Amino acid sequence: MRIALRTDSATAELVLLDAQGKKLGGERWEAGRQLSSQLLDHIQALLLQHALDWDALTGVIVFRGPGSFTGLRIGVAVANAIAYAQAIPIVGTDGEQWVATGAKRLQAGETDTQVLPNYGTPPHITRPRK
Repeated sequence: MRIALRTDSATAELVLLDAQGKKLGGERWEAGRQLSSQLLDHIQALLLQHALDWDALTGVIVFRGPGSFTGLRIGVAVANAIAYAQAIPIVGTDGEQWVATGAKRLQAGETDTQVLPNYGTPPHITRPRK
């Protein structure tokens, strides 16, 4: 099983795929500012809905941007952590066909080892006031 994550906007998306890239299930929800506290729970629920556990995952696809700085940072960090902890390949994709592109890359045996987000513009980070 492979899982795909997209967190570039207020609406988060998860897709569960089989080894051939066929969609088995998924979920979209308005995460807003609660993404960091909800994402792992939603992944766990999606796996349980299909009677799977974390060990069933064989690959991770993550939308790497462009998009929201915080959303991408959270999604990419979680995807990288899952891939590292489970010792499975990870690919970062973009564009309209991000899930299909990622599934093809995983099926071809590709891995990015670690995905870095693409924010689309340089992040605007303010200096601490103190």
